[in-house]
Amino acid sequence: MNTLLPSAGPFIIACWIILAVIFSRKPQTRGFVYTLMIFAAVTTSLYYPQYFTHVGSWESSKLITPLLMIIMFGMGTSMSLHDFYGVIKMPQGVFTGVICHFTIMPFIGWGLAHLFNFPPEIAAGVILIGTVPCGMASNVISYLAKANLALSVTLTAVSTMLAPLVTPFLMRWLAGSYINISVTTMMWDITKMVILPVAAGLLFNHFLKGRLKWLDNIMPKVSMTAIAFIIVIITAHGRDSLLQVGMLLILSSLIHNLSGYGLGYGLAKLIRMKEQDCRTIAIEVGMQNGGLASAIAKSMGKIATVGLAPAVFGPLMNVTGSLLASWWHRHPPKD
Repeated sequence: MNTLLPSAGPFIIACWIILAVIFSRKPQTRGFVYTLMIFAAVTTSLYYPQYFTHVGSWESSKLITPLLMIIMFGMGTSMSLHDFYGVIKMPQGVFTGVICHFTIMPFIGWGLAHLFNFPPEIAAGVILIGTVPCGMASNVISYLAKANLALSVTLTAVSTMLAPLVTPFLMRWLAGSYINISVTTMMWDITKMVILPVAAGLLFNHFLKGRLKWLDNIMPKVSMTAIAFIIVIITAHGRDSLLQVGMLLILSSLIHNLSGYGLGYGLAKLIRMKEQDCRTIAIEVGMQNGGLASAIAKSMGKIATVGLAPAVFGPLMNVTGSLLASWWHRHPPKD
């Protein structure tokens, strides 16, 4: 089993699950339960990939795009057109956040791909996770970190709407030397997977908000489950490549993620933004939409290579984001 010890699999999986149960009993650590369960699922897919790559003759990776569309629909149902008014009410914060997000993360990804000398398609995946919009988890982390939640939601919405235009061009520019990038194809794929489901969710929220309580309550759980499935499917498909570059990819993702937090916060401080807004910019820059990056990799037919960096980055950013939120929660902004 390459570098894995076959007999250790059940023990490691059980350890993650036991940790999750222990953490679920204390309010202070309850936020880590989901990430621990992701680790358990990822470990399972590494040791027993055959159960996650195919169901009979059916390819499980076909689930990634519809799962992402469900996640994006859920994002739309949690938003309203009012969230976009933040562009008018907080122009400096929105402009700063969007510019930082679509410059810091892509260029750091490009630099890390060169520094670690990854194989071309894995390097393209490192750049890809840097070019996608803000992750939805950033809104929860901003709330816990006592940051500016209104600005966080607006930045997530605006960066998501800009993704069909910005992400393909950044990928062509920064990753074009690693893999062939079709800008128009990627633009349509992102529009189909993100913009249309989000628009449908916005319409649902506008006309049916509160009328289907059960759906309002269940959508966050459905989205979290869908993200877990996407990560597990990618891990199973890319198992062999992941075992070859696993530790380097984890280190690269950690540097990428922490650099986003640090540079986002530092640049916001530099232009004298309020502490709450600085925290928001840091979180929005550092946390990426791994689900979208995974779906783009799938649409390119390179889920086992280009899709690896998003699969590693996603769980990692949840851990670092939770730790950062916990620290900031204990240190409320003085302004």
